[in-house]
Formats: sequence, C-alpha cells, structure tokens
Amino acid sequence: MQHEILKSTPLLDKEGNIFEPGYAKTLLPIYKRSDIKANGLRIKEWDYYFAGNNHFGIALTVADNSYMGLDSITFFNFDDKTEITSSFMKFFTFGKKNLPSSSSKGNIRVVDKKYIIEFTLKDNQRLLDFKVENFTEGQPLIGRLILSSAPQESMVIATPFDKPKHFYFNQKINCMRVEGTVTMAGKPYVFTPESSFAVLDWGRGVWTYKNTWYWGSASGVVDGFSFGFNIGYGFGNTSAATENMLIYNGKAHKLSAVTFNIPLKDGKEDYLKTWTFSSDDGRFEMSFEPILDRFSKTSLLILESDQHQVFGKFSGTAILDDGKKIIIKDFLGFAEKVANKW
Repeated sequence: MQHEILKSTPLLDKEGNIFEPGYAKTLLPIYKRSDIKANGLRIKEWDYYFAGNNHFGIALTVADNSYMGLDSITFFNFDDKTEITSSFMKFFTFGKKNLPSSSSKGNIRVVDKKYIIEFTLKDNQRLLDFKVENFTEGQPLIGRLILSSAPQESMVIATPFDKPKHFYFNQKINCMRVEGTVTMAGKPYVFTPESSFAVLDWGRGVWTYKNTWYWGSASGVVDGFSFGFNIGYGFGNTSAATENMLIYNGKAHKLSAVTFNIPLKDGKEDYLKTWTFSSDDGRFEMSFEPILDRFSKTSLLILESDQHQVFGKFSGTAILDDGKKIIIKDFLGFAEKVANKW
C-alpha cells in the first residue's frame, strides 16, 4: 500500500501522533515543533546537504537533537578515494538553533570561533556558505555553493513509529544544480551546474531510542533530462508508504519496497564490495560499485552510532509510472547503513 497525501493539514493531531501517515510529492503536511507532545529530549531536527560530481563533493549538516547539537562538514575526493570531516558538538541545544519548520522558508546560521555554516533561501535558490578554520594541513576550508533548478516534486513522507507521539517527517529534494567553489588548503574545487548536483535531506521528528536505517540517493542527467532517486527503509512504520521514489524531469514516480543487498564477508557487511538493490515490483534493479566508505563509530555513555555512508556508482534500470525504462551506468550517488542508539 502506498497512501498519497493530497491535501494540506497539520502533521500532528491533538495527541501528537501523525494525523495522516503516507507520502506526498510536495510539502503538504504542516509541521510545528510546538505541536509535539513527547518528551522534548526525543525531538530531532536537521538539514543535510550533499553536493557533488564525479570527482569531488561536500556534505553539510546542521542538526539539533535537543540534548545534543551537531554541525559537520565533509569534503570528498572521489579521484583519490579520500574524505576529510570536521564535526562540532554542543550539548543541550533544545531547539535553540531555531531550525525552520518548513524547508521552503527560513534560514539557518550557526557561528563559532572555529566555523560558520549558513543556509539561505533567496530567489528560488539555496545559498550554502561555510568556513572551517584549520580544516586540513593547518589551512581552512571555505566555500559558497548556489543550488538551483529544484524539481517541481520531491519525496515527502510522514511516518509514525510503533510508539505513541513518535514520528518522522522528512523531505528529500534531489536533482538540484550546483554552482560555486570550495577552496581547501588553498586549492579551488569548482562546481558547475552541468555536472554537479545536490540533494537536501530535511528531517524533523521524535525518534525512538534504537534504530537501524538504510538510505540511498543519487542525482544527475539521463538522455538530457534530470533524473534522481531516493530509496530507503528503517525509518519507522512504513505500512502506509515507503520513501522510495524516482524523480524524472521534475516529476515524482512512486516505488514500493526496495531491498539493500550488502555483501557479507565472514558474516559481516563488506561495504566496499559490489552492492545490489532490488524492488518488489521490479521497477528498481541496480548494482552499486563503491568508491569510498565514510565510516564513523562513536560510543558516549548511553549514546552509540555506527555509520557507513558509502559513495559509489549505480548501474541498472528504473521504471517510471508510465512504464518508461530509465537506464543508468556509473551514476554517482551513495548508500548507507546507520545503527544508532540516540
């Protein structure tokens, strides 16, 4: 079952539960932090951007998880198969970052002695400005990226957890064009809109303590038209709808369930070997050749995180709602498995 939300209503009812579980193609549900009825410690809000091309990329995170805020910047060099990350944590933010209640309005600005991250909406564009002192080789990373040409439709999902007052509200905007420059250790990396694309992961919710999720995303051009996809599961109870969706020439095409097949070695995931992906309706069949694994594992008292965000190239077929077959080869994207106790 894939239930589509077709009208705008409050995201939460008077008890703090999802009013209408399902998916939408635009940001129809209305989120208000003040409507949440759960313990304030459980509220999690974030904006995550990835922008990149076949050679390099940048990931930016601003998160307010109530008891802990996290800001992070990662630079990827796919040619060298390397990544560099700087992360900054602050405790007991409790919404003080004032992250917007909608992805379509409001700005974000976090400033510290060591870094600045700003996300600004202006004239149908998203401006990403950032700087980190002493990022690598004792030198800063500094950049400004302009994201434009967002598709008319995107993946929006309102998902309950199997626990009262817990939910996940999420929008993924694929296929944005990227223009700008990131300078790292004195070397400029130029993003051009012909070859560079971005995705926004905009999340708001009340999460349960222990979760394991899978997420994959890619954006680019196929036969002269923009094409991207969002795949994943593990984000709550998806009986009303999954978050699997194709975006082609600005329009959304809904998929059912997609399974991530991560290769195993000695009973453990071998993240840098070839993955495969398969859908229950036969509309998404892909292989995935990893380039690098952005891996992090932390343990802090009762908090644990084991994250593998793997970047690589997808090859295979995807079928649109009208039966049109999209064939891709060596299509840059990422797939991840994340296990959290948070």
